[in-house]
Amino acid sequence: MLKAVLRGLAAASLAVLPLTVPAPTHAAETLPLAEAVTRLPVGTESRDGYDRDAFRHWNTGADPSDGCNTRAEVLLSEAVEPPTVGPGCRLTGGRWFSYYDQVWVTSASGLDIDHMVPLAESWDSGASAWTAQRREAYANDQGASTSLVAVTARSNRSKADQDPARWLPPATDVHCRYIAEWVATKLRWSLTADETEVAALREVAGGCPGQSVTYEPVA
Repeated sequence: MLKAVLRGLAAASLAVLPLTVPAPTHAAETLPLAEAVTRLPVGTESRDGYDRDAFRHWNTGADPSDGCNTRAEVLLSEAVEPPTVGPGCRLTGGRWFSYYDQVWVTSASGLDIDHMVPLAESWDSGASAWTAQRREAYANDQGASTSLVAVTARSNRSKADQDPARWLPPATDVHCRYIAEWVATKLRWSLTADETEVAALREVAGGCPGQSVTYEPVA
């Protein structure tokens, strides 16, 4: 009887787990950037059937009890000077640094949360075959600090859905960091890269001898 009760409690606890938590990850790995680029699986990209609504975001975030969605949680975690959190997770004050364009921002409304590898690019690179649950986990991934980044709306919209073969941050001295974070995100989620993209990554990586990439794959 006791075993049956315990089994029932275990099943009930599993039933209330958030559906968007990524599967357990493997051990984190750190590689030189140039080597990390060689780990990317090369494939042909296709945008057939893409719909942004296939990636549910923003959801209730990493902590559903805090009343903040993923966007707000990222803003809170990346704030250089923390904002005041009001009712409904309304953020006032605070200060952020948009590393893409080296701009200080003092209003949360002036920031976008950029998917390091844009949703459309992830679709092209393998997410089209994922479940809706995995796409939601990807779109709200706070398990790696490089997956989502708070940047000026202008820089994010300039980037749009472009890969590094077509867009790099306007601040040239952050290109090594940007490429490392792009590669880390693709390796984390086992996304492919096309040949043009890989060529661009190799070119930038060649000028970044001291840059490393750390990633923790999602199963």
